[in-house]
Amino acid sequence: MYNLQRKNMKKILLLTLIMLVNINLAMAQQNTASIKFEKTLHNFGEFSEDEPIQTCAFKFTNVGTAPLIINQAIGSCGCTIPTYTKTPIRPGEKGEIKVTYKGKGLYPGHFKKSITIRTNGDPSMVRLYIEGIMTDSQQQPEAEKK
Repeated sequence: MYNLQRKNMKKILLLTLIMLVNINLAMAQQNTASIKFEKTLHNFGEFSEDEPIQTCAFKFTNVGTAPLIINQAIGSCGCTIPTYTKTPIRPGEKGEIKVTYKGKGLYPGHFKKSITIRTNGDPSMVRLYIEGIMTDSQQQPEAEKK
C-alpha cells in the first residue's frame, strides 16, 4: 500500500512539474518583442561623386508585446554608418535606423551594402540593404582648369 501511494505521488509531482514548465514556456512566447520594417532595401538611384554622402532612414514598428531593444547595428564596411536609438521601443511604437553612405574616395559605379540589426526580439537578426550608382565627378580636375 505504501509503495502504491509513493508511486502515485511521484506521478502527480511529475505531471505538476511538466504543467508548470509548459505554462512558463507559453507565457514566455507571448511576451516578446518583434520588429517589423516598412522596407528592408533603399535605393539611392544615381548620384554624383561630387555629392558622395547620402542618407536614408529605415522605419520600423515594435509589433510584439514586450519592449524592443536594438542591441547592435553594423554596416558591412566603413562607408556605411548606421545610427539608432538606444532606448527601448514600447509595443506599438515606431522607431528608425538612419544610415549614411560615405562614398568619398571610393570608385564610382554600382554599390550594394548591408546593415545587420540585432535585437532582443523576433527575429533577433535582420539585414537591411542600401544600393545606388555613384557617377563620375562633373567637376574638372584642377590641372585642366588652368
